[in-house]
Amino acid sequence: MTTNLICRLTLGVLFIYHGLVPKIIWLSEIEKQLVEAGGFTREDATFLSPAAGSAEVVLGLMIIFLRKHLFPVYLAAFSLVGLLGFVAAVRPDLLIEAFNPVSTNLMGLVFCYLIIRSHSEQSR
Repeated sequence: MTTNLICRLTLGVLFIYHGLVPKIIWLSEIEKQLVEAGGFTREDATFLSPAAGSAEVVLGLMIIFLRKHLFPVYLAAFSLVGLLGFVAAVRPDLLIEAFNPVSTNLMGLVFCYLIIRSHSEQSR
Protein backbone atom coordinates (compact mmCIF):
# COMPACT_ATOMS: atom_id res chain seq x y z
CA MET A 1 0.00 0.00 0.00
CA THR A 2 1.22 3.48 -0.78
CA THR A 3 1.55 6.31 1.72
CA ASN A 4 -1.17 8.18 -0.13
CA LEU A 5 -3.64 5.31 0.16
CA ILE A 6 -2.86 4.68 3.84
CA CYS A 7 -3.35 8.38 4.63
CA ARG A 8 -6.57 8.54 2.58
CA LEU A 9 -7.99 5.49 4.36
CA THR A 10 -7.07 6.89 7.77
CA LEU A 11 -8.45 10.37 7.07
CA GLY A 12 -11.57 8.92 5.49
CA VAL A 13 -12.21 6.66 8.48
CA LEU A 14 -11.65 9.64 10.81
CA PHE A 15 -14.47 11.54 9.07
CA ILE A 16 -16.74 8.49 8.76
CA TYR A 17 -16.33 7.61 12.45
CA HIS A 18 -16.87 11.16 13.71
CA GLY A 19 -19.89 11.52 11.44
CA LEU A 20 -21.49 8.21 12.42
CA VAL A 21 -20.77 7.62 16.07
CA PRO A 22 -21.30 10.90 17.98
CA LYS A 23 -23.74 12.47 15.50
CA ILE A 24 -25.88 9.74 13.91
CA ILE A 25 -25.74 6.53 15.95
CA TRP A 26 -25.44 8.10 19.43
CA LEU A 27 -26.03 11.85 19.50
CA SER A 28 -23.49 13.01 22.04
CA GLU A 29 -24.20 15.61 24.68
CA ILE A 30 -21.20 17.63 23.52
CA GLU A 31 -22.62 17.72 19.97
CA LYS A 32 -25.89 19.09 21.38
CA GLN A 33 -23.97 21.72 23.33
CA LEU A 34 -21.97 22.76 20.26
CA VAL A 35 -25.15 23.15 18.19
CA GLU A 36 -26.61 25.28 20.97
CA ALA A 37 -23.41 27.34 21.17
CA GLY A 38 -23.79 27.95 17.43
CA GLY A 39 -27.03 29.82 18.10
CA PHE A 40 -29.51 26.99 17.62
CA THR A 41 -31.71 25.19 20.14
CA ARG A 42 -30.95 21.81 21.70
CA GLU A 43 -33.89 20.42 19.74
CA ASP A 44 -32.24 21.59 16.51
CA ALA A 45 -29.36 19.24 17.32
CA THR A 46 -31.60 16.23 16.60
CA PHE A 47 -31.67 17.34 12.94
CA LEU A 48 -28.48 19.40 12.50
CA SER A 49 -26.02 16.95 14.06
CA PRO A 50 -27.14 13.93 12.01
CA ALA A 51 -27.16 16.14 8.88
CA ALA A 52 -23.60 17.26 9.64
CA GLY A 53 -22.68 13.66 10.42
CA SER A 54 -24.06 12.52 7.06
CA ALA A 55 -21.95 15.17 5.33
CA GLU A 56 -18.88 13.92 7.22
CA VAL A 57 -19.56 10.34 6.16
CA VAL A 58 -19.93 11.42 2.53
CA LEU A 59 -16.70 13.44 2.76
CA GLY A 60 -14.89 10.45 4.28
CA LEU A 61 -16.09 8.22 1.45
CA MET A 62 -15.04 10.82 -1.14
CA ILE A 63 -11.56 11.01 0.40
CA ILE A 64 -11.23 7.23 0.18
CA PHE A 65 -12.77 6.58 -3.24
CA LEU A 66 -11.94 9.71 -5.27
CA ARG A 67 -8.23 9.05 -5.13
CA LYS A 68 -7.42 10.97 -8.29
CA HIS A 69 -8.93 14.16 -6.84
CA LEU A 70 -7.66 16.45 -4.11
CA PHE A 71 -10.77 18.59 -3.62
CA PRO A 72 -12.19 16.32 -0.87
CA VAL A 73 -8.84 16.55 0.94
CA TYR A 74 -8.79 20.35 0.69
CA LEU A 75 -12.41 20.41 1.88
CA ALA A 76 -11.42 18.21 4.82
CA ALA A 77 -8.51 20.51 5.71
CA PHE A 78 -10.73 23.60 5.51
CA SER A 79 -13.35 21.85 7.68
CA LEU A 80 -10.81 20.72 10.27
CA VAL A 81 -9.41 24.24 10.66
CA GLY A 82 -12.88 25.81 10.72
CA LEU A 83 -14.31 23.38 13.23
CA LEU A 84 -11.29 23.73 15.50
CA GLY A 85 -11.68 27.51 15.36
CA PHE A 86 -15.40 27.20 16.14
CA VAL A 87 -14.77 25.00 19.17
CA ALA A 88 -12.00 27.32 20.37
CA ALA A 89 -14.37 30.27 20.11
CA VAL A 90 -17.49 28.77 21.71
CA ARG A 91 -16.24 25.98 24.00
CA PRO A 92 -12.52 26.48 24.70
CA ASP A 93 -12.83 24.17 27.72
CA LEU A 94 -13.12 21.23 25.30
CA LEU A 95 -9.60 21.89 24.00
CA ILE A 96 -8.03 20.53 27.19
CA GLU A 97 -10.19 17.41 27.54
CA ALA A 98 -8.98 13.90 26.71
CA PHE A 99 -9.32 13.06 23.00
CA ASN A 100 -9.94 16.72 22.27
CA PRO A 101 -10.42 18.46 18.92
CA VAL A 102 -6.85 19.80 18.96
CA SER A 103 -5.28 16.35 18.74
CA THR A 104 -7.90 14.94 16.36
CA ASN A 105 -7.92 17.91 14.00
CA LEU A 106 -4.14 18.34 13.95
CA MET A 107 -3.74 14.65 13.14
CA GLY A 108 -6.30 15.04 10.36
CA LEU A 109 -4.46 18.07 8.99
CA VAL A 110 -1.19 16.11 8.92
CA PHE A 111 -2.92 13.38 6.90
CA CYS A 112 -4.26 16.06 4.52
CA TYR A 113 -0.73 17.40 4.05
CA LEU A 114 0.70 13.92 3.44
CA ILE A 115 -2.03 13.11 0.91
CA ILE A 116 -1.48 16.36 -1.00
CA ARG A 117 2.29 15.98 -0.97
CA SER A 118 2.28 12.31 -2.00
CA HIS A 119 -0.36 13.01 -4.66
CA SER A 120 1.86 15.63 -6.30
CA GLU A 121 4.83 13.23 -6.16
CA GLN A 122 2.77 10.47 -7.82
CA SER A 123 1.67 12.90 -10.55
CA ARG A 124 5.26 13.52 -11.69
